[in-house]
Amino acid sequence: MKIHKLFMGIMLSLSVLCTSSHAQNGDQILDGIGETGLIARYTFKENTKDWSRNNLHGTIQGTDYEFIKDTLFEKVLSLSGRNNTCISLPQDAISEEESISITTWIFLRSDQKEQSIFDFGKNNQSHFSTILEKEKGVKVEITNDSKQNSTIPYPIDCNKWNHLAIVFDASFKTLKTYINGKLVSEAQNVDIQLKQLFDSNNKLYIGNSIDSDNSCLNAKLYDFRIYRIPLIEEQVNAIRKHSSKKEAEAARPHHVDNLEKFSQFTPQLYNAYLSNVPDIQVETTVGNLPKLPRCVKGEYRDNIEGPDVIVLWPAPTDNSQVRSVGTYTITGKVSGTDILPKAIITVKEKKQSTTPDRTLEDFKLNQVTLNYNTDNQKTKFIHHRDKFINVLVNTNPDNFLYMFRNAFGKKQPKGARALSVWDSQECKLRGHATGHYLTAIAQAYASTGYDPALQAKFADKIDYMVNTLYDLSQMSGNPQRAGGKCVADPIAVPYGPEKTNYNSDLSEEGIRTDYWNWGRGYISAYPPDQFIMLEHGAKYGTDDSKVWAPYYTLHKILTGLMDIYEVTDNPKALEVAEGMGNWVYARLSQIPQETLIEMWNTYIAGEFGGMNEVMSRLYRVTGNIHYLETALYFDNVRVFFGDAQHSGGLAKNVDLFRGLHANQHIPQIMGALEIYRDSKKPDYFHIAENFWDMVTNDYMYSIGGVAGARNPNNAECFICQPSTLYRNGFSAGGQNETCATYNMLKLSRGLFLFEQRPEFMDYYERSLYNHILASVAEHSPANTYHVPLRAGSIKQFSNSKMTGFTCCNGTALESSTKLQNSIYFKSTDNKALYVNLYIPSTLSWTERNITVTQTTAYPKEDNTKLTINGHGKFDLKVRVPHWATKGFFVKINGKDVKVEATPGTYLTLSRKWKDGDTVELRMPFHFYLEPVMDQENIASLFYGPVLLAAQESESLTQWRKVTFDANDIGKSISGNPNTLEFNIDGVVYKPFFESYGHYSVYLDVLLK
Repeated sequence: MKIHKLFMGIMLSLSVLCTSSHAQNGDQILDGIGETGLIARYTFKENTKDWSRNNLHGTIQGTDYEFIKDTLFEKVLSLSGRNNTCISLPQDAISEEESISITTWIFLRSDQKEQSIFDFGKNNQSHFSTILEKEKGVKVEITNDSKQNSTIPYPIDCNKWNHLAIVFDASFKTLKTYINGKLVSEAQNVDIQLKQLFDSNNKLYIGNSIDSDNSCLNAKLYDFRIYRIPLIEEQVNAIRKHSSKKEAEAARPHHVDNLEKFSQFTPQLYNAYLSNVPDIQVETTVGNLPKLPRCVKGEYRDNIEGPDVIVLWPAPTDNSQVRSVGTYTITGKVSGTDILPKAIITVKEKKQSTTPDRTLEDFKLNQVTLNYNTDNQKTKFIHHRDKFINVLVNTNPDNFLYMFRNAFGKKQPKGARALSVWDSQECKLRGHATGHYLTAIAQAYASTGYDPALQAKFADKIDYMVNTLYDLSQMSGNPQRAGGKCVADPIAVPYGPEKTNYNSDLSEEGIRTDYWNWGRGYISAYPPDQFIMLEHGAKYGTDDSKVWAPYYTLHKILTGLMDIYEVTDNPKALEVAEGMGNWVYARLSQIPQETLIEMWNTYIAGEFGGMNEVMSRLYRVTGNIHYLETALYFDNVRVFFGDAQHSGGLAKNVDLFRGLHANQHIPQIMGALEIYRDSKKPDYFHIAENFWDMVTNDYMYSIGGVAGARNPNNAECFICQPSTLYRNGFSAGGQNETCATYNMLKLSRGLFLFEQRPEFMDYYERSLYNHILASVAEHSPANTYHVPLRAGSIKQFSNSKMTGFTCCNGTALESSTKLQNSIYFKSTDNKALYVNLYIPSTLSWTERNITVTQTTAYPKEDNTKLTINGHGKFDLKVRVPHWATKGFFVKINGKDVKVEATPGTYLTLSRKWKDGDTVELRMPFHFYLEPVMDQENIASLFYGPVLLAAQESESLTQWRKVTFDANDIGKSISGNPNTLEFNIDGVVYKPFFESYGHYSVYLDVLLK
C-alpha cells in the first residue's frame, strides 16, 4: 500500500505542476477559464466591441452615454438612465445555451426602482433579467410564460464599484447572485430550460428592459461578460480579481475539480476480480523511450474472463533513462488496486532506423460512390452528404470572397454578403472558411458524378472562386497604375499608409488596402501585417497589437487551392498557391531558428495548421525544392525534437505536447508525415507514429475525440498529464473539438498508407461513426464545435445555412463531402485491395477494370456482402475489427470458408476472382464496455462499432448508475439490434450518432 500511495502522490504532484506550467507563450486561459466557455466580453473602454473571438459586437441605442475616465478602470461606459439609452447585443449572441453566467462591474448612481441591468429574451413573457428593486436591491428573474423563478433581492451599494455575477446552472437547477465574489442570493428548483427563452428574434439589452421605457440604467459599466458555463465561486472571484486594476497580478486559480469523486483505492469493473498482472519485458534503443503496452494480460479469479488490464505507466518528459545501454525497471499502476506491474526495459545500442515506404494509395473520390443500404434506405452517410451538398450548392461564392475583396479595397458585387462569426469584418481569422469552402466544392464536384447537373454547378463555383483569387493575387506587389510605385519583395513590406507600425486593425476605417506594397504573390483575406507581427513576437488576442493564427488561415486557403488543382487540373489554382508559397519562403528563409521555435510555440498566434503538409504537397507537384525547405521551417522543434539539438521530443517517443492546444498540434503531425513522404527522413515518421500511439492511448475519449481538459482549464487542450482523463479531463466547457477528430482521421489514414496497422482503421471506424456522424444536426448541416460528454449533456449545433463559421463548421464542410474516401485502399502495385469500412458503396477500380459493390445495412446488421465484377488475381484484405471477439465468418460464392481471423487484424482472401464472385462477411456484434483509464467504473457501452448513449430528459449532476452481470453484460439489456435501440432499467439507449437531446455517453458501472 505504501508503494501504491507513493505512485499516486507522484502522479498527483505532476498534475499540480502542470497546472502552473506555461508550455506555450501567450495567454491560453482567461482568468483560469477556458475561452471556449466565453460567449462574449465587452470591456466598454471606448466602444461596445466584443473582445472575445466571437465578434458579437454590441451597438448603443440612444445618445445619453459617454466613455469617461475612471480611477479604477481607466475608462468605462457611463449610461445616463435617460431616453432609452442602452446597449443592444446581436440576436444570436445567446441561442441554445443550457447554462449561463453573466458578470460585470457596475457603479450605480441611483437606487431608483426598476432599473434594468440586463434583460435577455424573446419578449417580456420569456426572458432572463436582472433589475433593481428600490431599497431591496438586485433581483434576478428567469421567466417563461407563466413559470417564473427569481432570487431574493439583495442590497447593492450605490456610488461605488461592485462586481456582480449571475449564474444559472441547469444541472443543479439553481440561480445564484454573487456580489463582490460572495454568494448573496440563491433560487433553487429552477425548472426552466434557457432555450425556451430565446429564438431568432431575441432582444438582448444591457441597461434597459425589453418592454419598458422607464427602466434605463443610471450607472457606469465595465467588463461585461457572458459565459456558456455555470461559474463557481472560485471562478467568479478569479474574474473579479483579474479585471480589477488593483488586483491584476493575482495568481491564477488551480483547475476546478467539480466532477463526482470516487476512491482511488477501490477496484472497479473487472479489476475487482483481478488477482495478478505479470511483469513484462520491453526493448528499446539508446535515446528512445520504450513503447509500453497500455493493456497487458491479467489473471482473474472466480472464473471471470476479464479484458486486458489497463496499466498506468509513468510518463517522463525527457529520455534521460535511456541515454546509455543497460537495463532498468518501470513500475506501473492498475487503477483502484495495489497491483504494481513492472516493465523490465532493456536498452540496446542504437541501430540503423528502418521506416516503411508508402505501399498503399487511396482511390479518388469519383471512384467510390455511396449507395443505399440493403433495405433500400438512405444510410447516415448519404443523409449527411445530401444535407451538406444541398446547402453548399446554393451558397453564393461572393460571400466567401467578400473579405478578400475587402482586403484589396475592391467593390463588392451585387448580392454579396459578408460571412459572420470568425469571418466577420474585424475578425483576425477571416478567410479561413474560404479555404474550407474551396476544399468542399472540390470534393463535392468529385463526388457528384451521380448527378451531372449538380456537378456542373460545383464546376462553375470552382472556376469563379479560382479566377477571382487569381486576379487578386496578381495585383499584390504590382503597381496600382502603370508606372506607379510598388514593393514586389515580400521581405520589404512597409507599414500601411499613414501608420507608424504593423497592426491588425481590420475595421472598415483602419484596414490597409495598399496591395501594391504587399510583395508579389500575396493572397489572403487580410493584409500581411499579422504574418510580420508574429515574427516580431505578437501574441494571440483581439486588440490591434495581437494576431490570430495567420498561418492557420493561410493553410486552409492553400490546401483548398491544391485540392482544386488535384481534382480539376486548374492551372490558375496552382499558380496562386505557388505565388503565396514563394512569399512565405522569402520571409521564413530570413528568420533565425530561435525565432521560428518561439513563433511555433506561441499559443494560437503561432498555430499554423498544416502549413508543413501543404508546402510538402506543393513541392511534390512542382518539384521546387524551396517548398520542401519551407515545410521544414515549420518544424515545431520543441514538440518534434525536444530542443534545437534534437535530443528528445516525439522523434524519441517523448510526450511534450501534454497540456497543449490539441488542434494546434495535430495538423503539424500530419505535416511531419508528409515531409517524411518526400524527404525519407526517419525522424518524421517516428514523430507521426509516436504521436498517434500516445494520443489514442493516453488522451482519447470513447467517441474518438482527444481534447477537453479540466486541467489546464481549456476544452481545446490535451489534459496536462497522460492517462489522467478522469482526474484532468471532462471539461465543464465541453471536449472533443470536432475538427481535432477530423485531423486525427487524416493522420490515421495517412499512417495506414505507410504501415498497415489495423488499429489505424479501427480508430477511423470509431471516430467516423461516433464523432463525425454524431456531430451533425438531425435535419440540417448544422454541426458541433465541442461535443460534451458529461452526464446528461446535449450537443449544440450551428451554421445550418453556412453563413458563419468556426473552425469546426469549416472542417464539417470537408468531412461530409468526402465520407467515402477511406472505405477502400489499393496497393501501389495494384495487387491488393483493402476493405477498411463496411459501408454500402461501389468502387470502380479502373486500373484493374474491376468493380466492387458492397451491400449491407451495417451497423444495423452485422454482415456485409462484396460483389466483384471483372476478372483477375489479387489479394482481398478485409478488416477484422478489434471488437469482433465473437467470431468472423466468411462465405465465398455462398459457401463457408474456414479462416483464422484474429480481432484487430486484416484477413487476406487470395484467389483469381471471376465476374460475379461474392464474398460475405459476418462479425457478430456484442455488448462491451470501454472504461476511462484512471477511473474504470466510468465507462461507455458499445455494441459492435456503435457507441450507445442513454437518452436523458435533462442535464444530470451525477453519472447514470448501471449494474451489469460480470460474465455477460448483455443479460440485462433488451431491445432491437436492427434499429440499434435498447433498454436498460427502463432507460432507452440509442447510437450516439442518433442522439439529439440530452444523453449520457459515460455511465457509472458496477459489475456483479
